[in-house]
Amino acid sequence: MIKLELKDGKKLDVEKGVKIIEVAKQISEGLARVATAGKVNGEVKDLRYELQENCKLEILTFDDEEGKKAYWHTTSHIMAQAIKRLFPNIKLAIGPAIDNGFYYDFDVENPFSDEDKIAIEEEMKKIIKEDLPIERFLLPREDAIKFMKEKNEKYKVELIEDLPEGEEISFYKQGEFVDLCAGPHLMSTGKVKSIKILNSSSAYWRGDEHRETLQRIYGISFPKASLLDEYINMIEEAKKRDHRKLGKELDLFFFDETAPGMAYWMPKGFKMMNILIDFWRKEHQKRGYQEFSGPQLNSSELWKTSGHWDHYKEDMFVLTDSDGREQALKPMNCPNAIKLFQSKLRSYKDLPIRFNDIDVIHRNEKSGQLNGLFRVRMFRQDDSHNFITEEQLGSEIKDIVEIAKYLYGIFGLDFELTLSTRPDDFMGEIELWNKAEKNLRDVLDELCGKDQYKINEGDGAFYGPKIDIKMKDCLGREWQMGTVQVDFQLPLRFNLSYIDKNGDKKTPILVHRALFGSFERFIGIITEHFAGAFPTWLSPVQVKIMTITDNQKDYALKVQNILENKNIRVEFDDRNEKIGYKIREAQLQKVPYMLVIGDKEVENNSLGVRSRSNGDIGQMSIEEFLDKINQEIETKSIL
Repeated sequence: MIKLELKDGKKLDVEKGVKIIEVAKQISEGLARVATAGKVNGEVKDLRYELQENCKLEILTFDDEEGKKAYWHTTSHIMAQAIKRLFPNIKLAIGPAIDNGFYYDFDVENPFSDEDKIAIEEEMKKIIKEDLPIERFLLPREDAIKFMKEKNEKYKVELIEDLPEGEEISFYKQGEFVDLCAGPHLMSTGKVKSIKILNSSSAYWRGDEHRETLQRIYGISFPKASLLDEYINMIEEAKKRDHRKLGKELDLFFFDETAPGMAYWMPKGFKMMNILIDFWRKEHQKRGYQEFSGPQLNSSELWKTSGHWDHYKEDMFVLTDSDGREQALKPMNCPNAIKLFQSKLRSYKDLPIRFNDIDVIHRNEKSGQLNGLFRVRMFRQDDSHNFITEEQLGSEIKDIVEIAKYLYGIFGLDFELTLSTRPDDFMGEIELWNKAEKNLRDVLDELCGKDQYKINEGDGAFYGPKIDIKMKDCLGREWQMGTVQVDFQLPLRFNLSYIDKNGDKKTPILVHRALFGSFERFIGIITEHFAGAFPTWLSPVQVKIMTITDNQKDYALKVQNILENKNIRVEFDDRNEKIGYKIREAQLQKVPYMLVIGDKEVENNSLGVRSRSNGDIGQMSIEEFLDKINQEIETKSIL
């Protein structure tokens, strides 16, 4: 017998070799019906996995992130099986679960048509109705290669050949369909309920633009039809909020083929960018951060010392100067912050030193991965590199998380924190790792509550543990935002030191942190979150003045001058158009306030005030309106 510790702390004695699905049945038949995978000592396993020793066991369902992935992974196999039935000559590439559903890549002569997708979806429903048992089996390396060669699946053969010697090679079978796969999967195809093919696109094999072009089909599935309906409604709402569409409509930014992945910021958009930067800058100045700027272009020697040349060179823009020396546009700011720290002798009395910057950085992202402001090649990271002592680690992380809570709170955004711990290939002393992880846990326990944050075991960077910030927008979509990384290695690689209170040299710890992630990406996200209707304090145009006839122009110009002198961002629409047309246009431009001026307003020295969200809110004096809008701006209200 072996002992299991369940998620709720309960202990269970079971026979050695029992499968996870059998344990689920032993707990309750209801749990077994909805189980999608298991987690053994923190590692996700297939429901068919046999337990051989005492362990911690969690039964995963669709409500768990890893449980969803197993559900969607199975659905990707159902889609592949349907497509093989309809198009027997296509070749299979890969079909993983992703954050929102799944996809599968196929080598096919012609792109899938809308009619093809309807047929695929219908065939998937048939496979689900057939409730085919899903079976897992292993093959030795040579047999696995032979098996896939006989099926004429060249991509699967390549994947097997690239596996390390001795690696376990597993397959999953459902009916006539067999796929190379590590799992995990559901017990049968009938466990999947509601499905939807979403869209298709082209993709390169293994993400290499020099390799074969494949057709990728995306899909989603849920255990209830109501969940699918909610998701489809969210997709439709997201289309309306697409930041690329709104960016053009609101004259904020656009992209052009002459500069892939690099935004053109129009005057209104750049105004908003600067408002956001000014806000960020002031909040950090209050907290002892020192802003600096460094070179855009650095010698390869700097990147070799930092390790980026070995691990990141293919994602850098590399060029040669007039003396034949290799240089690169910086893809991150940390080496420049380090050079600044090195520029003079540092004392323990100076620490913590917090160098923040918003320099433009460049990353040579693959063209197929570019996605509006969400994935670009040129951006401004809201970066800081904080040099601290070991003793300061806990308090520094706490301060950083408190800043994040304040910044996100301003926008009405909820976020959660994830702790990523020591990976297998970690560098440095394990005692320092243990201390850093304990500090991070203590901070998160205090700020979030014990067990109120997620832990990604083994997902830390090789140089230190990290905290990731994940935000949910108004549609419930989750975004990976900023990160706080504890780094033991770069200070050693650059031989950094400070003088401690005993007069000895000590190595500082470096904390890398970006809270928004980048200003570009954050603007893209909040554009969709607010559907372009930005809070008054952030809107590039806060007030639109409009006259009914030319008779009110002088008074309107006087009002404009008064507002601008109070730092209100104003536009005056004096076109010879009907007032209803002007109001509709301002509403489409999502301007927070419209001031309608007719003869009555001129006579009474007043304003006809309209709100973007509440419509006509009546007559106000100029002073009353200034009080109202200034209160919104000063409190950064998002109402």
